[in-house]
Amino acid sequence: MALEPAKSFALGLLAVAMLMVQTGPGIAAEPIADSSSGPWSVFGGKASRQRSELIEVLPLGRLTPSARDQITRITDSPTLYRRLPKQAIAADRDLFLYMTRNPEIIVGMWELMGITQVQTQRVGPYQLDAEDGAGTKCRIDLLYGDQNLHIYYADGSYDGRYVSKPIQGQGIFVLRSEYAEAADGSTTVMGTLDCFVKFDSLGADLVARTMSGLIGRSADHNFNETAKFISQVSQACETKPTSMLDMAEQLPQVSQPVQTQFARLIVQAARKADARAASTMPPKISSTESRQSVHPAMTSQR
Repeated sequence: MALEPAKSFALGLLAVAMLMVQTGPGIAAEPIADSSSGPWSVFGGKASRQRSELIEVLPLGRLTPSARDQITRITDSPTLYRRLPKQAIAADRDLFLYMTRNPEIIVGMWELMGITQVQTQRVGPYQLDAEDGAGTKCRIDLLYGDQNLHIYYADGSYDGRYVSKPIQGQGIFVLRSEYAEAADGSTTVMGTLDCFVKFDSLGADLVARTMSGLIGRSADHNFNETAKFISQVSQACETKPTSMLDMAEQLPQVSQPVQTQFARLIVQAARKADARAASTMPPKISSTESRQSVHPAMTSQR
């Protein structure tokens, strides 16, 4: 039972905070094969090199002093660090970016489907409050964002049934995206997510390291599943825009302005898909053109 508070908070912090960067609606409690440096290790090995290389390329000089401090305070000495497996999905770029920056759209869809208890509330243009219904609450800030890089800061607590007082923790989540456009104009989005989690409590810190295998596999699974979900949403917007527009009007947890812009992007994605389909169709030959092309040959035969 002593393991439960830190484990629950670690999973809850990931499940809630990573909503900003596409984590899945459920937690898969499966073991992960360990390595010499540990699945979330920050002490040497491949994970340490990945962490150092990532920190070097972060645009810290373009951030406010407060944002820089939030990032380095966690990335310099995280309890847990992990780079999740790279995902490649077919998705409209504008839809992908909008859902990345407005994850309440995804959560609203999950609520309509009855597969999540997570509740979100936007409290600022770049700030979201979220809770998982099991004791974890987070405030998530988008510290930096462009089409290839998003940096999120999460400050959360766990106050569930296993603890007498809340466990506090913070996280930095770095989503890097690349885009490849095919000859027909369709887009493949490739994403990599780096996660840094830090606990304020020494006890929770030690237990989280012990449970790092479970937490790591859960994060991998959820990132993969939600990437697939975003791809499915994008494809539905392209092929069934009327149904998606109806759903957009019913989305819970989503403000009217966000719903309106999401609807515009649905229509835009459908139009782009139609244009791609039209460009790949062979040109039609009119009946007049057909007769003209045949007539000379028929005349020569006579």
